[in-house]
Amino acid sequence: MKKMTRRQVLKGGVISAAGLVIPVGVLQIPLSHIRAIESVTSPAVRAFHVPLPIPPVLKPVRSDTEADYYEITQKPGIAHILPGLSTPIWGYNGIFPGPTIEAKSGRKVIVRQINELPVPVSTHLHGGITPPESDGHAMDFILPKDPTPFQASLTNGQMRQFMSSSGLGRSLHMRMQQTKEYVYPNIQRASIHWYHDHRMDFTGPQIYRGLAGFYLIRDEIEDALSLPKSDHDIPLMITDHTFNADGSFFYPSLDPTLTTTPGVLGKYTDGMLDDTILVNGAVQPFLEVSTAKYRFRLLNASNARIYQLELSSQQPFIQIGSDGGLLPAPAKRQTLRIAPAERFDVVIDFAQYPVGSQIILKNVLGTGSTADILRFDVVRQAKDESIVPAILAPFEPLDPIKASVTRSFRFTQGLGMWLINANYFDPNRIDATPRLGATEIWEFTSDANHPIHMHLVNFQVLSRDGRAPDPEDAGYKDTVFLKAGETARVITRFEGYRGLYMFHCHNAEHEDMRMMSQFEVM
Repeated sequence: MKKMTRRQVLKGGVISAAGLVIPVGVLQIPLSHIRAIESVTSPAVRAFHVPLPIPPVLKPVRSDTEADYYEITQKPGIAHILPGLSTPIWGYNGIFPGPTIEAKSGRKVIVRQINELPVPVSTHLHGGITPPESDGHAMDFILPKDPTPFQASLTNGQMRQFMSSSGLGRSLHMRMQQTKEYVYPNIQRASIHWYHDHRMDFTGPQIYRGLAGFYLIRDEIEDALSLPKSDHDIPLMITDHTFNADGSFFYPSLDPTLTTTPGVLGKYTDGMLDDTILVNGAVQPFLEVSTAKYRFRLLNASNARIYQLELSSQQPFIQIGSDGGLLPAPAKRQTLRIAPAERFDVVIDFAQYPVGSQIILKNVLGTGSTADILRFDVVRQAKDESIVPAILAPFEPLDPIKASVTRSFRFTQGLGMWLINANYFDPNRIDATPRLGATEIWEFTSDANHPIHMHLVNFQVLSRDGRAPDPEDAGYKDTVFLKAGETARVITRFEGYRGLYMFHCHNAEHEDMRMMSQFEVM
């Protein structure tokens, strides 16, 4: 039986978070086992057989003059995704996707997260302008009921240094308990956010198991527009998964208990590219629509897959918003490339189609079972009073001349890890110290496909390889997709809060293999 060499293990990404230690047992994994893992395929499922589920909107447990208060319990659950089979999940309130939180700009939301999972978690509000202690830093854990299996990592020298009174984690006010209150001031524009797990070294498998949900902020500017509303305003969380024969999620973790050793086996170190497309947790569902306009809030919550969306009818999307809110004006997009963690706010008008028409939301980059995403079935006539106006929301272009500094970051692979500026993530190192209120230009260069996400801020894309930004770069962004060998320049103003924040690749497997860094707003 042929064993893996150390070089092959390194190439496969088998690296411990605790200082590049290679567990001896990992070295004994037969190559035949790796090949078997790489050949797993899901049970066949008939497309467009189930209706699109809509995640429930969470109600606050109480409200007062200052805030709305919510409680969410992270716990195991059972989902019925494949016909006749049950899928164990980890979910917010035990469901996948988690419940949607709807917030108002300027009104505080306080979410009490309770951990009833067997592992630590950290919850990040992606796109939120939040205080550092509520940002969901990868080291800011909510502990399980029994933290005993994790004591070594929670008390090692690296963690003690991070949590000390002079350590970089001081602004996080870490308590390491089984519950945590996250305070979201929502001092920002109407926009599409999502909350998801962000645990150090294990973000990939924990999101994959279901820890993701929508968080939508509304404001008066958006409310004053006659955009599609109510049941014509629909969030769409797109993910891809592979299933074992028994209906369970397939994820080739080195440690399936997610207790000690991070990482995945074989080709999946490049990112999980799976064979089954889900929308809101259902396999390639259908949605019955009327002859009217619909607003769709698109989120790519896949670990690694990039989608190129288009309609089978060749009708263009009307893009009205991006990661950070509404565009200044609507824009027609024949196709939309959406990388992991990106969001797009689009309108599709079904008025031109006769009842009985079927239009498929397609993934041009997919083949076979990953080519079709969702089918729209036009089933009824309807009067439509919604309007997509020519002017949507104010937009302030940032002036590069006012940038106080330009910083450069290279995203590359090396030492069996995914690196930024040739360094893997070290929680006791910061790589940038912007000042509160400062405008800066950050330059990202990649060796492979990387969706780059910055916490705390929205940015504007200035250029790609010296040319104009891509159409998908319009508006306020917090995630920018880099193609292999590409350089993107973005400009941002560091506003809101001082403290420690992260930036990283949002290919979750790259992220878990240390393609992360930190900045501290001074």
